[in-house]
Amino acid sequence: MKITKQEVERVAALARLELTEDEIEKLTPQLDHILSYVAKLDELDTEGVPVTTHTQSVTNAFREDEVRESLPREKALANTAKENGESFVVPKVVG
Repeated sequence: MKITKQEVERVAALARLELTEDEIEKLTPQLDHILSYVAKLDELDTEGVPVTTHTQSVTNAFREDEVRESLPREKALANTAKENGESFVVPKVVG
């Protein structure tokens, strides 16, 4: 499967990346090369290979919750650009 310039442009748009024409020309063969390695994985016989999510056996490494004294509000808000006396004030970013 050969990746096209149009596919690179589409992926860039989906990722909200603004690429120049030169960058698209440079990335197209690079991405094609990377995807050719991924395509080789399709050739592997994985029949009988157990499904894994980690390379090593992993168990929960969580600690027990414990109630501790928290950071005083004044100290937590000391270096913020904006606060309302109780919490951080940040710009609205959604709707």
